[in-house]
Amino acid sequence: MANHFCTKLFGIENDDAAPALQSALLFFVILCGYYILRPIREEMGLAGGIRNLPNLYLVNLSVMLALAPVFGAVAARWPRRVFVPAVYLFFMTNMLAFFLLMRALPARHTIGLGRIFYVWVSVYNMWSVSLFWAFMADSFRLQSSKRLFGLIAVGGSLGAVLGSGITARLVGVVGVPYLILVSAGMMLCAAGLIHRLGRRRAWSEGGTVPEKAAAGKVVPDRGRFWSGFTELVKSRYLLAVGGYILLFTILSTFLYFQQAEIVGQAALTRAARTRIFARIDLWTNLLTFSLQIFLTGRLIRGWGVGRVLMILPVIYVVGFAGLGAAPVLRVLVLFQVLRRAANYALSKPARETLFTVVGRDQKYKVKSFIDTFVYRGGDVIGSQAYGMIIGAVGLSGLALVTVPLALVWCLGGYYLGRKQQQLAISRADIVSPREA
Repeated sequence: MANHFCTKLFGIENDDAAPALQSALLFFVILCGYYILRPIREEMGLAGGIRNLPNLYLVNLSVMLALAPVFGAVAARWPRRVFVPAVYLFFMTNMLAFFLLMRALPARHTIGLGRIFYVWVSVYNMWSVSLFWAFMADSFRLQSSKRLFGLIAVGGSLGAVLGSGITARLVGVVGVPYLILVSAGMMLCAAGLIHRLGRRRAWSEGGTVPEKAAAGKVVPDRGRFWSGFTELVKSRYLLAVGGYILLFTILSTFLYFQQAEIVGQAALTRAARTRIFARIDLWTNLLTFSLQIFLTGRLIRGWGVGRVLMILPVIYVVGFAGLGAAPVLRVLVLFQVLRRAANYALSKPARETLFTVVGRDQKYKVKSFIDTFVYRGGDVIGSQAYGMIIGAVGLSGLALVTVPLALVWCLGGYYLGRKQQQLAISRADIVSPREA
């Protein structure tokens, strides 16, 4: 019954339904755990002072750069079926430590622990989601990814809806420490699901995995983090992927700081601010789920990856222009909900297909470099540039900078769609012109 439903709604083949549903369940658990923590992190960031946020972004980048070589070395040493679930178990133990600290430490340590938690959630989110999609890109070819990634993303959206709903409803009832404990339970479930998926013979030996070596160690020499940089600069296509992500993160950081300024000016309690962030997450994820059910797969197959990648930059153009005219909470919330839903439902699945036409070495090395250094580097650039821009042109004048950047970003999406089709053909992964 479930297979028939998926086949009809998402246009997938019956043989794909089982692995796709299991992958969707895995993404459900991962994002549910994250979205329980996300509103808590946002509130802790504000509680620590808006002026301190750029410093936290610098710390984020520093921690990423410090841990990335360790992450790569472990990935190179252990088989995928061992390494990937071990990462989620590691995050679970971190959550248990935060639970114990929040219960044991006196109130005067709340701000300091909150800043540590803010940085940790940023690192945890980046690697947990990046590792999941690397696992997916390693398990499906381009054609399969176009059919299945929309369905898999639906699972994540349902998990995000549940996670943000849990926090919105229960933060004032059970308190923050016990919500972190619930998130830890989600990570335990994720580790179990990944272990099960890694043992599937259909994935390790069947037709969906590009290389049968996927069940073994990921790629030799992955411990050299900076080899991801050398692989990146060798390829114009991968440089364009990195540029697309860089512009996304810079512009998203500008918007994040606008949100902090506007919400921070409201006279609200810490629990009330957490509920606001959780409700924004809830509305975003409900819209994301609706788009994924009815549009994601159809748009990627019908419009092509390039045109879908152009949708999010267009929303940024309109959104920043709107904030330039009226920098108020209602406009901000509408912009946030629309841009995040478009990112999760459309841009993110389309971006992940970009790595299906490159080699396995590049899937992990370059993707890891982009998801750590490029992504967090964009955060730092955005956080530092924001203050200078606001000082020069003010909140309303920010659109003078952001709108042209978003237009360049839009052209980058179009280029990536065209280049992906060329690489797919050169790798004998032929697709029809309509799906290009």
